[in-house]
Amino acid sequence: MSSNWTEENIPEQHGRVAIVTGANTGLGFETARMLAARGAAVILAVRDVEKGRQAAARITGDVTVQALDLTSLDSIRSAAADLRANHPRIDLLINNAGVMYTPKQTTADGFELQFGTNHLGHFAFTGLLLDRLLPVPGSRVVTVSSTGHRIRAAIHFDDLQWERSYSRIAAYGQSKLANLMFTYELQRRLAPHGTTVAVAAHPGVSNTELARNTPVALRVLVTWLAPLLTQKPEMGALPTLRAATDPAVIGGQYYGPGNWGESRGYPKLVTSSPESHDQAVQQRLWTVSEELTRVTFPLGCSQLARFPERS
Repeated sequence: MSSNWTEENIPEQHGRVAIVTGANTGLGFETARMLAARGAAVILAVRDVEKGRQAAARITGDVTVQALDLTSLDSIRSAAADLRANHPRIDLLINNAGVMYTPKQTTADGFELQFGTNHLGHFAFTGLLLDRLLPVPGSRVVTVSSTGHRIRAAIHFDDLQWERSYSRIAAYGQSKLANLMFTYELQRRLAPHGTTVAVAAHPGVSNTELARNTPVALRVLVTWLAPLLTQKPEMGALPTLRAATDPAVIGGQYYGPGNWGESRGYPKLVTSSPESHDQAVQQRLWTVSEELTRVTFPLGCSQLARFPERS
């Protein structure tokens, strides 16, 4: 019997509500498709609603579409309000959407696009929905990071928005490092509640639209090495799905592909950079993120009405 964790290992998901950001294409689409195939009610939280509807039509199961633009705090608040109104409980929040190596741009709120979308957008979205997860036993927040969190990556508190200079690679690295630091700090704050856990994952090198802004020289190299380095989105989604559904997962873990320097292969428990585990930086990033997004997390009270375990 193979020890590889595959789609067949995803447990039954009937009765569970899952939100997947950026689910109209690539890794997010495959994540949503496999969760729906196991019976979850899946919400595709996407910027382009029409593309979201087209994606939903290709998925068998209980699938709906929610407008969400992670580059706008107004959109994030509106989407969270809609979801809160329609879903008294949420079992899985999968922070999958992202941008990579974009030319210098800012979000509607003036944040550098990669940091604003990949980290601050998901930070705010999670905070606004967390009270729908906290009462649910076994609920999880899964945030998708990248091996890019090791490349020229640091949290530049003196210039978080890259206003003095800009490197698209370093800015991406900062955003993906922030994803991990957010996960670890969130898990520390969730631990006293005992119901919800925070987990991270990365897809390795997957053949998706995310790489469309890769610098030309690097894109040529990756294209040439693609047969060795890249894998299909359905494989790249497996670390996220394992983080979201494997009963053996515990809070604060990080999953990625198991072969070729974590570039491809079946998902396994992996380690992140030493920098990602700096608790002082995690806590400072959390405070700054609250200030920038004006979102605070409902983690001060341990007495919450609990939903029963699903049958």
